Amino acid sequence: MDIQAAARCFAELGHPSRLAIYQRLVQAGDEGMPVSAIAEELGIVLSTLSHHIKQLVQAGLVEQVRDGRTLICRPIYPQMDALLAFLREQCCSRPVMATTCCDPAAA
Repeated sequence: MDIQAAARCFAELGHPSRLAIYQRLVQAGDEGMPVSAIAEELGIVLSTLSHHIKQLVQAGLVEQVRDGRTLICRPIYPQMDALLAFLREQCCSRPVMATTCCDPAAA
């Protein structure tokens, strides 16, 4: 993942509502969740939720799939994994940091 893509993901996840939506979708797993269930569970008005989901979709963090009349949102795990790898890669790129940041025993 390049720095521009990472910055876009972090910018979108930097909003409390979008972070809550994404966290809930990650918890839901591969099946995802209907938009209506997300709105009800998180107490977000559908029109506002739609805007937030659109931002997450544009960042490549979420996909939407239609199942009949229901719109299902799912996290895109490879994008999440790439974002986490980007952080780990940067963290452990310096010899001094590598001894503390990625060693569970050092924590």
